[in-house]
Amino acid sequence: MARTVTVGILGTGAITQTVHLPVLSQKRDVVVKALSDMDRGKARALAERYRISAVLQDDELFRHGEIDAILICTPNHQHEQQAVAALEAGKHVMVEKPLAFTRAGIDRVIAAAKAANRSVMVAMNNRYRSDTRAVRAFLAGGELGQVFFVRGGWLNQKVPVARATWRQRSELAGGGALMDLGVQTLDLCFWLIGYPRVKRVSAFAHRGEFEVEDSAVVLAEAGDNIVVSVEVTWNLFSGRDRHYAYVLGSHGSATLPPLAVFKDLGGRPADVTPVDPAPERENPYKASYRSELEHFLRVVRGDEEAVLPVEQATLMAVVEAAYQSMQHHQEVVL
Repeated sequence: MARTVTVGILGTGAITQTVHLPVLSQKRDVVVKALSDMDRGKARALAERYRISAVLQDDELFRHGEIDAILICTPNHQHEQQAVAALEAGKHVMVEKPLAFTRAGIDRVIAAAKAANRSVMVAMNNRYRSDTRAVRAFLAGGELGQVFFVRGGWLNQKVPVARATWRQRSELAGGGALMDLGVQTLDLCFWLIGYPRVKRVSAFAHRGEFEVEDSAVVLAEAGDNIVVSVEVTWNLFSGRDRHYAYVLGSHGSATLPPLAVFKDLGGRPADVTPVDPAPERENPYKASYRSELEHFLRVVRGDEEAVLPVEQATLMAVVEAAYQSMQHHQEVVL
């Protein structure tokens, strides 16, 4: 049986309640030792529900001698500082996106991980879906030819908000829909094509009733003349949220969801969509988080190599450039 990993969680909001605690509580080789949250009452209620022994202050969690790893699920503006503190305390760390607001912040976290000889991961769960991994394999093998266009979208239903939460406050969230939805969507697009160098960025936004944008479009030129287009919104009038990605290459294309891959065979487009031999029984969102957490736990145990997320510096450089483009109404060259 695998070595038991002890975990502490910072932040007890939606992602902790709907994903991390339900998944971790089902694993026999994981013990969640402690929770920390500014809302002590909520943290205590969750600790009681999941039989977690302690509710601590952040610094107490960092100093806890029996904790191997920390999950950071707090508001965005706390991620960088908490990640560095946890790493300096000798903990392995997984952080909900974004890892930091800026490229410089990413570099500081990476430096802290190297100095502490500990791992740090960003919770980009889209990378752990079976459909995205299939597309990435096709692209890595060159089976769709030279990629020239990648498009990603995350369009969320409009939900009435009576008053601003931290997500609608620029100081705490770092931005609006682009920071909330676009960071993960951009990461998926760049990850699919191997994170090439980005040359220039243009972005456009719509500001709704709060101080941050509720919708954004980002256009980037990357690698060998690859155009990456991403659109995100909190303001979709529809019966459901919509998530999608398209990749166009000189000899094939891929779209998801649902996964569809076509390539040129003998001068005609042929359907080469792989069939999943073991369809996921739970919804793809939760399944992707389960796979991601299992990977993180293997890294903590030393069963898999820890690869530092240095590509996040490129991602946040693009996000910074996008906000500059929105502000000044012009293209930004990187």
